[in-house]
Amino acid sequence: MKTAWRGIMAEYASFFGFPAPDSIVTLQEGGTPLIPLDRIARELPVPISLHAKFEGANPTGSFKDRGMTLAVSRAAARGARALICASTGNTSASAAAYGVRAGLRVFVVIPEGKISRGKLAQAIVHRATVIQVEGLFDQALAIVREVASTHPIALVNSVNPDRLEGQRSVAFEIVDQLGSAPDYHFLPVGNAGNITASWAGYNAYREAGRLSALPRMMGVQAEGAAPIVLGHVVEKPETLASAIRIGNPASWQGALDAARDSGGTIFSVSDEEILEAYHLLASREGVFCEPASAASLAGCLKKARAGGFSGGERVVLTLTGHGLKDPETVFRTQTSEIRVPARKEEVLSVLGFS
Repeated sequence: MKTAWRGIMAEYASFFGFPAPDSIVTLQEGGTPLIPLDRIARELPVPISLHAKFEGANPTGSFKDRGMTLAVSRAAARGARALICASTGNTSASAAAYGVRAGLRVFVVIPEGKISRGKLAQAIVHRATVIQVEGLFDQALAIVREVASTHPIALVNSVNPDRLEGQRSVAFEIVDQLGSAPDYHFLPVGNAGNITASWAGYNAYREAGRLSALPRMMGVQAEGAAPIVLGHVVEKPETLASAIRIGNPASWQGALDAARDSGGTIFSVSDEEILEAYHLLASREGVFCEPASAASLAGCLKKARAGGFSGGERVVLTLTGHGLKDPETVFRTQTSEIRVPARKEEVLSVLGFS
């Protein structure tokens, strides 16, 4: 009988060194599927092997759970009684869930009007105290960093190294599922912790003798929120991909290092390209991700259409969150509803059987 998945800290215990298994705060995060995207791959100019690491299958619907299990476990072990974070949505949802799991109070600071209702609902239902500030994410993050530095409350944003340490596990899983590292790994880049952590994970696996060749890390920003690509802070970032609407990434240097050291790059795509990828994943492959997640496919499509692949490359896309995080985007950008009177004949007409 196959052993049930136990969560990343138990599955990869040698990489985390947490001394007491019974003190781990977990919702059995990780173990997410690596989904072949064969139909999309066949539409590219040259054939490649294309897979999506679907992080929307984590307990709170995003990759944030990987870092949160470690951050909250260690915070609780150190005696923390409360957690705080700034968030565009996914971090707040994850912190709220893991915080209540640990019996801790949770405070989340969000930019007013800049968070999807799906993510806000998660923080609320887990009884977090939600504080909306009249400003941007970067301002919210500055506030919570200052609060945590002067008061007895644990900060669980990705500036907390425990968060990035936990997020390394996605690279472990990709290698285990694929049999080796991909040639290219495309990721959305907002606060830039994910690309930083994934690169660290590949290197940790190589140092442990579980991997030889490393992938090229390809970070993808939205054009209206692309500070790393532009080389300067974006004071008022704008993009429909709210999870990466960040103008001053906390892990800016880590992302640059990952791209440079891996032979990859960080580049941008338009909101139109993100939406195209978002709808392609849903309509071709049955994969529903939030808009920011689709930036990874948008980046891959952009590279493919520019002749960036020679054929045969193995490519993995990180899809950071589930589409139900931001259902509003569906209704804003498409409709397939057909309204008819409640008669069989009317339905048959739509089906083409009249």
